Amino acid sequence: PHAQPNAFATGRDPEHAVVCVTSGLLKVMGREELEGVIAHELAHIKNRDMLLQTLTATMAGAISSLASIAQWGMLLGGRSSDEEGGNPLAALAMIIVAPLAAMLIQFAISRQREFKADAVGAEIAGRPHGLANALRRLDAYAKQVPMDVSPAVAPLAMVNPLAGARGITSLFSTHPSTEERVARLVGA
Repeated sequence: PHAQPNAFATGRDPEHAVVCVTSGLLKVMGREELEGVIAHELAHIKNRDMLLQTLTATMAGAISSLASIAQWGMLLGGRSSDEEGGNPLAALAMIIVAPLAAMLIQFAISRQREFKADAVGAEIAGRPHGLANALRRLDAYAKQVPMDVSPAVAPLAMVNPLAGARGITSLFSTHPSTEERVARLVGA
C-alpha cells in the first residue's frame, strides 16, 4: 500500500514471476492506462529483464570489487606500479573509472530495457496510447508524492520513484525520460 502510483515486476523466470502495483496506481489509473501499465510489466517478464538486470548488477559489483581490491593492494604496500614499470596514476584512474564505467553501463542497459518493455507492452495491450497516458500520469505523481525507497530498488519501478533527475544526473538514472518514452510509443 502506497499513495504513489507505481508498479514493478519481479521473479527469477516467467513461471515464477509476479507483477505488483501500489494502491495509489489502482486509485488514479483508468482501465486503458492500467492495462498499459500491467502490459509493460508483463513485457519485463516476457523479456526476462529481471535476469538481465541481475547479471548486469553482478558484473558491475564484480568490477567495483576488483577495483576495491586493487586499491587495498596499493594502500597496503604491495609491489608498486613503479617497480613493475606501470603508471601509478593509471592504476589510480582505473580504481576510480572502472566502477563508474560499470555503473553507467548498467544504467544504460536498464534504460534500454525500459524502452523495449514499453514497445512490447504496447503490443500486448494492443494500443500504445493507454501506456503513454499512464507514463505521463505516473511521472507527474512521482514528482508530487514521494516514495521512501532505497535507490537500489528504484530500477524495479514503472517510473523512477525518485524522479527529478535532469541533465548530467540523467546518466545515473535507471529510467529514460518520460517524454522520450512517450514519444517513442506514439511515434512522435
